[in-house]
Amino acid sequence: MSSASEFLLNITYKSDHHTLSLLPSESFASLQARLEELTGVPPPFQKLLYKGKKSQINDEGTIVEAGLKSGTKVMLLGSTQHEVGGVMAAEAEKRRRDDIMRQREARGPSKVRSTNSPSQAASLNFKFHRLEPLPHLPSPESALGLLKRLSVDPAIAHVMRLHQFSIGVLTELAPHEHPHLLGLNQNGGAIIKLRLRTDAYDGFRSYNDVRRVLCHELTHCVWGDHDDNFKSLNSQLNREVAEFERALIHGSHSLNGTGDIYEPEEARTGLVGGSYVLGGASSTPSALDSREERRRRILEATAVRLRQEEQAIEEMCGSAGPATTNDSHV
Repeated sequence: MSSASEFLLNITYKSDHHTLSLLPSESFASLQARLEELTGVPPPFQKLLYKGKKSQINDEGTIVEAGLKSGTKVMLLGSTQHEVGGVMAAEAEKRRRDDIMRQREARGPSKVRSTNSPSQAASLNFKFHRLEPLPHLPSPESALGLLKRLSVDPAIAHVMRLHQFSIGVLTELAPHEHPHLLGLNQNGGAIIKLRLRTDAYDGFRSYNDVRRVLCHELTHCVWGDHDDNFKSLNSQLNREVAEFERALIHGSHSLNGTGDIYEPEEARTGLVGGSYVLGGASSTPSALDSREERRRRILEATAVRLRQEEQAIEEMCGSAGPATTNDSHV
């Protein structure tokens, strides 16, 4: 090919510039093949922008018939095969996630698993997937220890498996940043934040109090507002925690065994083996007290205490949004 017959095109792709030498008689498909060699963009993904471009281009026609002439500046747009593969993989992953979300929505927010024997695979999924103390606060290692204790608490693990709760991140709230909040549930369990520390940062709040707030925030995975649905499920979670721990003491998961009745500690219930009126004066223990009567008094006292504690938690609630989608504050 002589220099007089050379056909020079100035190609720009992204920030790269190329000069192609072709014959005027070469086909447009030949030009596309050369461009693929230079840039890695396959012909089906190539888009050429240049002055004088014909509206209809035949791949087998010549480059002259496509409106090109020597010295034409051509801008190439398009993605390489590798980039297309990455986009396709990302789109496939997005479709997979969308399918999962549609399936969850189809099940409905109130549907829970009632079995007490979840599979091993479910046990691995229904948990706190990451624990994150706040590194800028004092003793983050102690905060991490408390988060770990909550994450492996047998009673909490039990209700998470039972209700299929899967929490992305369990972390803490800084008292000075959120002075009026005890807990926060973001995006239906993507992140749960708990207030672990005292106002003065001189220690940590009691474990049982923090765990009660955790049960409250787990309830927000299903219900956003503090309505009757929320209160019913929250009471159920706290009841299941208490029953599970009593069952551990009895060596069984049933409350109908014949072992001794578990009585909450004196400071929490006001009951010490005899006949008492909640909030009133004590009387002499009666030998006629039946096991069922003692159980009834204990459960009633516990129920009253739980309602009082839950009311105190709700009174520190900043706001509560629609179920499972918005942030829920306590």
